[in-house]
Amino acid sequence: QVHLVESGGGLVQPGGSLRLSCTASGFTFSNYIMTWYRQAPGKERELVATIDGTGGITTIVDSVKGRFTIARDNAKNTVYLQMNSLKPEDTAVYYCRKPVAIDSPGYWGQGTQVTVSS
Repeated sequence: QVHLVESGGGLVQPGGSLRLSCTASGFTFSNYIMTWYRQAPGKERELVATIDGTGGITTIVDSVKGRFTIARDNAKNTVYLQMNSLKPEDTAVYYCRKPVAIDSPGYWGQGTQVTVSS
């Protein structure tokens, strides 16, 4: 059974930093692209970052480029989202997702709340 468990969210002041973690189980983690999404109140869920199975190829959405980075540790079955210089507009629930692959379905984590406010 697949599980994706996010952690690391919380309340942070503008300009601050957080590191989100997503620990996976139930599948061969290193074989798959992993992603982070976020959903702000009243808005659609949006893709924030992706990382390939080796960690060598990453993409970041333009709105957070230069502030957020994605990384993974395959030995720990964990993907990270490092968020720096946070802004109030980064406030959202952040979700870890294993995308649909040719040999397996997609899965969502339960989400972790990030609130950026003074």
